[in-house]
Amino acid sequence: MEQQYELASPASQTRPPTMRANEASETPHYDPALHKRTLRKLDWLLLPFLALLFLFNSLDKSNIGNAESAHFTSDIGLHKQDLNTAVALFFTFFVTLQPAGAALGRKYGMVLWVPSCMLLWGISTALHVWVRARWQLYTLRVLIGCLEAGFYPVTVSYLSLFYTRFEFGRRLSLFYGQSAVGGALGGVISYAVFRAFPGDINRDHGEAGDPEVDTKWQSWQVLFLFEGVLTVIVALLGYFWLPHSVDTAWFLTPEERMYALERVVWDRGTQIEATSSGQDDLDEAQEQEYNNESRGLLNPSQSPTITRRGVTDDRGLSPHDIVSAFLSPRIWHILICNILSAIPVYAFQVFLPLVLAPFTKTPDPALVNLLTAPPYICGAITLYLFATYSDRHRIRIVPVLAGLAVLLVGLTLVVALPTTKSWAIPRYIALNVLLSGTFIASPLTVAWISGNTPLPGKRALMLGINGWGNLAGILSAMLFRPKYAASGYIIPFWWTLACVGAASAGYVLLLRNLMKENERRREILGKWDAEEVEKERLEGRGPLGQEHKILHWLLLRLKRIGKFDWATQWLEEAIEGNREGDERITFIYGL
Repeated sequence: MEQQYELASPASQTRPPTMRANEASETPHYDPALHKRTLRKLDWLLLPFLALLFLFNSLDKSNIGNAESAHFTSDIGLHKQDLNTAVALFFTFFVTLQPAGAALGRKYGMVLWVPSCMLLWGISTALHVWVRARWQLYTLRVLIGCLEAGFYPVTVSYLSLFYTRFEFGRRLSLFYGQSAVGGALGGVISYAVFRAFPGDINRDHGEAGDPEVDTKWQSWQVLFLFEGVLTVIVALLGYFWLPHSVDTAWFLTPEERMYALERVVWDRGTQIEATSSGQDDLDEAQEQEYNNESRGLLNPSQSPTITRRGVTDDRGLSPHDIVSAFLSPRIWHILICNILSAIPVYAFQVFLPLVLAPFTKTPDPALVNLLTAPPYICGAITLYLFATYSDRHRIRIVPVLAGLAVLLVGLTLVVALPTTKSWAIPRYIALNVLLSGTFIASPLTVAWISGNTPLPGKRALMLGINGWGNLAGILSAMLFRPKYAASGYIIPFWWTLACVGAASAGYVLLLRNLMKENERRREILGKWDAEEVEKERLEGRGPLGQEHKILHWLLLRLKRIGKFDWATQWLEEAIEGNREGDERITFIYGL
């Protein structure tokens, strides 16, 4: 059982509340028909559109690899290494600006920020058609990297506003699975485009950067234009389709809006306080009985700092959110694990067509791109199954470790099998196993962060910091260099195997640290009297010393200087408030 602030009883997870609460007990009433109707609309009208946005986000990362299989760099007179440099530049800006993108997305709202960025990166994708010089390629990839920074944390944080915590993992898998679907679809689209527009791939060129001009369109040009235009169309639709919150959703009736709002607020404000009860594990009947007798942390009726608008709206960011997010020790541990485990995700998103090129008897870009589809489909299906298990059993880290185990098996097979053509089929099967475990760790880690971070602003920033895990894209560009192609990229695969092994050890350590932290909090609360515990639970003002001692020292220095009033006021607002959410000692981390 995952014991965390947001976990109500099993019954309340399958039977969410409606807005019609019993005023005496404040226990919400469950209406099965209303629940099914509301959830069905969210699942069929909101979730698929968000998945579509991420699908095109994934396509715009992978299409340069598909284009290279059709001789993109050689057609425009560049060296193959220039592609790796372009990919590294993309990820440098994409990674660096993740928290900034998440903060801006939270400040201006998903509805305005994401479609605007998407519109611009769609145009940039289409402009690849006219690239003729190295600086043009680098500029466009940097621009797309800047525009896509923050997209994932903003959209995931937005998605968490509409679903309860243990509905979230499976929905997130359908969303994040578009990364795998995007790889498969990109391969299928490339196959269709390259078959319909084969182009002239045997032209002679002059020096690098000085290609001979040909009026005939190449297949990679059609690919960039087609995907860029589709991205622009979807972005324009996003302005009208996306609601700011559940209570402004155009596709819900007034009754459904109120229900959708109340169930998320109730979910975010409910906790089994196993600490207070002195019990670590409760059976379902005990859990229900205990839940009926106590109200959880962050109950909106008890905590004035948590409002319904704050829980469900896609806008709003406080100084406290920023300071608390960046000073969280767990997010930096998770970030390291995320970087190491995500190397295969980004390596194959760009370089899978190049890895598969030797598997065909003759150079055929269309066939190579078609071969990329089955591994990605395996990845999407496996992710959905693992996420469903994670939601059902209310655990995150153990499924992450199981997914990494599948990934390690696939990597081990790839490096162990001979690279000769006679072993092409076994190596291709090994790549399918590898891709099956590739996409599991990242979304379930994001689900853990989201489920253990009650404040929406802090949650968005934590996801933005976790977005620095895209450093894996830079590492993959450095690892999978053209000079390793002749050997079947064995050396890069060995390094990837080592990194994933280190990530697995890191997640084991994270699990151990969380268990120790939960035990530490129980011990602290065991030394407090009932009044102190209740004060911490309701207000975040239990008998602890000053947190953020360095920031308090900095604030004191700023006050003595007497200048920088804006900085003094901002810092004072950030650190003088109550402890909130996971900062409270009464909070028990889910595992």
